[in-house]
Amino acid sequence: MTKFVFVTGGVVSSIGKGIVAASLGRLLKSRDYSVSILKLDPYINVDPGTMSPFQHGEVFVTHDGAETDLDLGHYERFTDTSMSRLNSVTTGSIYQSVINRERRGDYNGGTVQVIPHITNEIKDRITRVAQNTNPDVVITEIGGTVGDIESLPFLEAIRQFRKEVGRQNVLYMHVTLIPWIASAGEMKTKPTQHSVKELRSIGIQPDILVCRCDRQLPEGIKEKLSAFCDVPVECVIPCIDAKSIYEVPLILEQEGLATQTLSLLQMTKQPPDLQQWQTLVKRMYNPQHRIEIAIVGKYVQLSDAYISVVEALRHAAIATRGELHIRWINSEELESEPPEMHLKGVDAIVVPGGFGSRGVDGKIAAIKYARERQIPFLGLCLGMQCCVIEWARNVAKLKNAHSAEFDENSVNPVINLLPEQQDVVDLGGTMRLGVYPCHIVPNTLAFKLYREDITYERHRHRYEFNNAYRKLFLESGYLIGGTSPDGKLVEMVELPEHPFFIACQFHPEFLSRPNGSHPLFQGLVEAAITYSCERDGLIAPAAQVL
Repeated sequence: MTKFVFVTGGVVSSIGKGIVAASLGRLLKSRDYSVSILKLDPYINVDPGTMSPFQHGEVFVTHDGAETDLDLGHYERFTDTSMSRLNSVTTGSIYQSVINRERRGDYNGGTVQVIPHITNEIKDRITRVAQNTNPDVVITEIGGTVGDIESLPFLEAIRQFRKEVGRQNVLYMHVTLIPWIASAGEMKTKPTQHSVKELRSIGIQPDILVCRCDRQLPEGIKEKLSAFCDVPVECVIPCIDAKSIYEVPLILEQEGLATQTLSLLQMTKQPPDLQQWQTLVKRMYNPQHRIEIAIVGKYVQLSDAYISVVEALRHAAIATRGELHIRWINSEELESEPPEMHLKGVDAIVVPGGFGSRGVDGKIAAIKYARERQIPFLGLCLGMQCCVIEWARNVAKLKNAHSAEFDENSVNPVINLLPEQQDVVDLGGTMRLGVYPCHIVPNTLAFKLYREDITYERHRHRYEFNNAYRKLFLESGYLIGGTSPDGKLVEMVELPEHPFFIACQFHPEFLSRPNGSHPLFQGLVEAAITYSCERDGLIAPAAQVL
C-alpha cells in the first residue's frame, strides 16, 4: 500500500518545505522506492498561470500542460520524475470542483460546507495521485505557514486522512526555524514550540521536526525540542543552511531523515545509492573555469521568476566543471542605454520567456549585441520570437517587423497567432501547453546538440513563427533547426555563421536535471567556456560526463 508523508511549515514563510520534500523524495528514490510529490497551495487562483511572476515566481509547466507552482520544478529535478496536473492543487481548483458539483446537483440539495465537502475533495486529490501512478510514497507539501487561515481546510483534511488510511501509513513532518539570536548568543526554540502548539491545536502531532538553522544544533536543544514538542529526539532533524540546494539531500541523509521516515512508516530500511549525487555536488564545489552569463529579462527583480533557467545553467555548469556567475539585466534598461554598458565582458547571453510588450525592445537589443559580437546566445520562447524580430528588422530589412502580440497592426508580423486562434480572446486555454514533439533537422547545430531525430519539449505560448516569412528568412541566412513533425511549426532557429546562436520556441529548462543537463544549456555553457578561454588566451577544459 502507498505510504503518505505530509510536510507542513511553521514560524515563517519560504522556510524551505519544497526543498525538504524534494530532498526526501531523492533519498527515498536512492533506496529504490518510487515517489510522487504533491503540492497543496492555499491561494484562490485556480492555477498560477495568469499570476504575475513578481507575485509568485516562475510558472512551471508539466508534461501534460498544467501550469503549476515552481516547487514542482524542484520535485522533478530532485527525483528525476515527471509530475502531472494531479500533483498541483490549489484552493481555487478545490472550490471550483465543489461548486461545479453543487451546480450539477451532485449533493442532492444538501448544504455544501468546508467539512465534509471541501476536505473530502482535498483527500480525493491526494488519493488520486496514489491511484494514478501507484508510488511507494506520496509526499504532500502544504503551502503557507501553520496558523494561516487559508491553510486550515488542508490541515483538517490531512488530519482526517491518517484515520482513514491507517496510522502506520501516514507521517507528519513539520519544517520549522531555530533562529540564532546574536545579542543573546544562543539558539531559540520558542518559535518552534509555538508553531508545534498551533499544529497540535488543529489535531496534528508532528512525527518528525526538520529544524532549519544556520549552525549545528546542540544536543541540548534537540532534547529540549523533543520534550516540549513530544517528538523523539532522533526525529529532531537539523537542516543546516547549505551553499547549494543540491547539498541538502546529503545533509538530511547524514542527519537520518530517510531512516526515521522509513522506520515510522514501517518500510524496509534499504541502503541508499547516493554516489552520483555526491559526485555532482563535489563537481559543483570544485569548478575549473569561471564563466559569467547574462540573463536579460523583464522580471529580474525576482530571480525566482527564472528559477528553472538558472538551475538549468547550474546543471550545465556542473557537467562542464564551470563556475557559474549570473549577471541579471533588466531588459527595459537596454531600451534607453547602450547594450555595451550592461553586457560588456559576459561570456554568454540568455534571453528567456515572458509575456507582454514591456522590455521587448531591450531583449531585441541584447540579441543584436550577441549576434554582432559573436557572443554565445540562447533564446527561450519569447527569446526566440525576439530573435526573429531582430533578424527581420536588422538583416532582412522588413519595415516595422514585430510580433502581432505586441503590435496587431504591424505590416510585417513575423510572429503571429495560429490561424485557428485568430478569433480567440481568452488568455487561458488558448496556449500550446505541455509536451510536443520536435523534429530535429539534420546538419544543424540543434542536431549536433540533441543527437537524435525527434525530441519532446514542453511549451507555453500562443504565438508562432509566421510561415509567410519562412522562405525570406532561409534565403537571408537563418537556419531552421527544428520543426513540428509535419514541418508546419518552426521550433528552433539558429545562425550557422555564429559560434553558438540558437533559439527555441519551447522551454528546455523544464527538462534539465542536476544529474542530466539539457543539451541546449550544456552547449551554451561549453560555448561560453570556449569563448572566455579564447578571449583570455587560455585552454578550455574538456567537458566531463557525470
